[in-house]
Amino acid sequence: MLRFAPSPTGDMHIGNLRAAIFNYILAKQRNERFLLRIEDTDFARNIEGKDKEICSLLTLFGLQWDSLVYQSENFPRHQQFADLLLKQGKAFYCYCSKEFLENKKQEAIDSKRAFRYDDAWAECEKSDGKTPVVRLRGAQKPITYIDNIKGKLEFLPNELDSFVILREDGVPTYNFACACDDMLYDISYVVRGEDHTSNTPKQILIHKALGYDKDIAFAHLPIILNDSGKKMSKRDSASSVAWLLDEGFLPSAISNYLIAMGNHTPCEIFTLEEAIEWFDIAKVAKSPVRFDIAKLRFINHAHLSRLSEDKIALLLESSKQYASQIGALGKIYLEEASTLNELRAKINALLEPKDIGASYEGCDFSKQCEKLFEVLSQVAKNPPSSYEEFKSIAIKQSELKGKEFFKPLRILLTGASHGPDISAMYPHLREILPYILRKK
Repeated sequence: MLRFAPSPTGDMHIGNLRAAIFNYILAKQRNERFLLRIEDTDFARNIEGKDKEICSLLTLFGLQWDSLVYQSENFPRHQQFADLLLKQGKAFYCYCSKEFLENKKQEAIDSKRAFRYDDAWAECEKSDGKTPVVRLRGAQKPITYIDNIKGKLEFLPNELDSFVILREDGVPTYNFACACDDMLYDISYVVRGEDHTSNTPKQILIHKALGYDKDIAFAHLPIILNDSGKKMSKRDSASSVAWLLDEGFLPSAISNYLIAMGNHTPCEIFTLEEAIEWFDIAKVAKSPVRFDIAKLRFINHAHLSRLSEDKIALLLESSKQYASQIGALGKIYLEEASTLNELRAKINALLEPKDIGASYEGCDFSKQCEKLFEVLSQVAKNPPSSYEEFKSIAIKQSELKGKEFFKPLRILLTGASHGPDISAMYPHLREILPYILRKK
């Protein structure tokens, strides 16, 4: 089984979504189950409703899980494993206070040496009524594993001192709960962000202590950088999956970009289903990759262009009455739009009452618009089938020529002074002329 294990503590980051996509693809390629595990052990930071939001986003991106579990439901099993380790002497109680450990860390800093926990400290602050934590004994020999992106990694014993697996309140730490659950659900492959690289040897150490010797495969994805070349954080709007969706990027395009990012792919534009056929995680670059919103816009435009007129009308939430016209016009407007929001803005300008008195390009066309509006209102009652005939009638009856005619015509029909060729739009505009020829 493969798993995606998010925490319900905030908005989903594109790095989290990337890991979810890769785990899903590998599950499909290996014909294994895909587990969604909500890691809700940090009660203080959990945000109500974020678990449902995670589920909704994964569904929107077509990442359908086979099983859904909440990590907190396994607390009794985690505690049983901790008890077993205590009985076997592989774990021990530690009574050190936070203040004591902070002082020891400061001493290490002052001495310019790495801080390492000393097992001899475990009972130096023991007293009646004081609740201890449980620590797993540190490594006695190097821990090595093969990262399918980074290659062979080795961690020496002095880098893996004894660490906490159960807090004072009996709640398991992240590494302990994660390692236990990967064991309980027979996880075969773990794909996650680079920030977990140092957690992996601890989880391997937990497995070894529990006598679990399954060879789990690992791959740690390189970090995603922002425009400044720094790690993307919550302060970067584009790091939020919800923000990208709100900006009008399609789930299919976002998936396409995240799969292609820092990767060797056989083609530039593809779907998730197509990627399952050829994806190879070994081809993902080891080095960090910079998030390029311009590239995402290009990919998004390509995915919008692949959509049918009916699908575009549906995404633009057009009324059934005008769906066919809006879908066709949306296709035409893709000449100058790369996101749903940009497309929606152009369609809305076309459908809304026109501000005839507004200034366009610093020029006032209000008088010409008023004059042409009266003419077009009559023509719209029985519009000719061809644009050339429509244009000839409008020019003749309005007595406007050149820019004095064409600018007001575009403003009245589309609500903008620039746009696609009116002649290409006319067959679809013709059917809704009475509706779009309205003024504020």
